Amino acid sequence: MSLSLSKKAMAVKPSSTLAITAKAKEMKAQGIDVVGFGAGEPDFNTPDNICDAAIKAINDGFTKYTPASGIMELKEAVCEKFKYFNHLTYTPDQIVISNGGKHSLTNIFQAIINPGDEVIIPSPYWLSYPEIVKLADGIPVYIRGEKSQGYKVNAKQMEEAITDKTKALILNTPSNPSGMIYSKEELQEIADMAVKHDIYVVADEMYEYLIYGEENHVSIGTLGDEIYKRTITCSGVAKSYSMTGWRIGYTGSSVEIAKLMGSVQSHQTSNPNSIAQKAAVEALKGPQNKVAVMKEEFDKRRKYLYDRICHMPFVSALEPKGAFYVFVDVSEVLEKNYKGKKIETTVELAKILLEDFAVAVVPCGDFGFPDHIRLSYAIAIGQIEKGMDRLEKFVKGL
Repeated sequence: MSLSLSKKAMAVKPSSTLAITAKAKEMKAQGIDVVGFGAGEPDFNTPDNICDAAIKAINDGFTKYTPASGIMELKEAVCEKFKYFNHLTYTPDQIVISNGGKHSLTNIFQAIINPGDEVIIPSPYWLSYPEIVKLADGIPVYIRGEKSQGYKVNAKQMEEAITDKTKALILNTPSNPSGMIYSKEELQEIADMAVKHDIYVVADEMYEYLIYGEENHVSIGTLGDEIYKRTITCSGVAKSYSMTGWRIGYTGSSVEIAKLMGSVQSHQTSNPNSIAQKAAVEALKGPQNKVAVMKEEFDKRRKYLYDRICHMPFVSALEPKGAFYVFVDVSEVLEKNYKGKKIETTVELAKILLEDFAVAVVPCGDFGFPDHIRLSYAIAIGQIEKGMDRLEKFVKGL
């Protein structure tokens, strides 16, 4: 007898970001002084008040199952946050609390996709989007946001990609990996297009608090009743409150979609961690000063990292407006030789930088841009300076 394995599971690409991070950690464990630009998480500790709320939950015995889609106290806190920050009105029965942002997205596509449905994914994209869509039996359809467009796509491009099988569009602003944000005017055109063609918009707003300069975050769901009905707004506490390991994400959607997501979640994972839910209540309702402190520090690092890239040969970037990444165009580097051999791919480039210069970067082929790398500035400024010195040494030696 020959037992086979799931073709769907075997088709899933492993995460290149996690692979790079793992290799860098392995080298650090060997005593090598690696500068890791791969991090997709803040380097700050979770604020004390949030940790204290979790400890209190444990001491109070709040360690049992909760309702599958989250406790009412947290749903109400999410509704309040949606109202004052996003200017969106949701009721608790429209909220689903999940085990992190990835889980929220998984639930969404399990709830709305039928086999063969198409999902439009603007490129560059977060590498998990296509895999999550495919696991729900959907078909990713990619449209490219060129560098000349600020790595953003427009409503016309989206409209040209729509077929009778199109079910949804993923919109990520601020963007991972580009750090770009969509303006209200750009979002309005996309909203009008989505309403016209009657498709869902999955609005991934995980980095919504991390926008720099004069820009403001705009949630597409605020741009009219019709787009609100079609929008599933996703966020979480991971990036804004330095709570990546706590695994709490949340969505606002129609009651119908929320019920389906809750039902799917009840069978797949039961409830999100009870203690983390109590911590998330404190994150959303407690003092917000630590969020501002972290954002200010990210902004300093952003400016420094971007400035260093601007002054190096063979690499370039657009100034990121949000999140904590710089999306670096290395197409010129891929035309150069290193140690007498042409650098063919960003995977090769990342290998050279890690093994010869102890610098970990993320190659962005899995983000839809094989001639770019992603640098995270969610690391200490001293590390950024050291890493930039090493990168500069590399490019100047080409």
